[in-house]
Amino acid sequence: MRILHTMIRVGDLDRSIAFYTEVLGMQLLRRTDYPQGEFTLAFVGYGDPEREAVIELTYNWGVGEYDLGSGYGHIALEVDDLQAATEAIRHKGGKVLREPGPMNAGTTLIAFVADPDGYPIELIGHRVSP
Repeated sequence: MRILHTMIRVGDLDRSIAFYTEVLGMQLLRRTDYPQGEFTLAFVGYGDPEREAVIELTYNWGVGEYDLGSGYGHIALEVDDLQAATEAIRHKGGKVLREPGPMNAGTTLIAFVADPDGYPIELIGHRVSP
């Protein structure tokens, strides 16, 4: 077994695709409209979905926003340079929720940004093996 994808509902599909591709550097892997169901699915990621997990962006036609709820956590991305990645996201218009620094009660360096719908994305500094 392996993780295939994580699905999140978005209020503006084009805006979300732009964020994930232009700000976070993912690729749009495929986009499909389902007129009978009145929704569109777009898959974004960093590599071949046959080998790597991806994110499914689901746009339900006519729904412009969602209540994120209290059960959702975040998406986590590993980055080579945490400070540089955070600054690049900020420079491209991304919202920084938490500046780079050690996690609470730990030593791992992290930062948090938000996508256009408010979903938190954790950036984790590249881990070096001892």
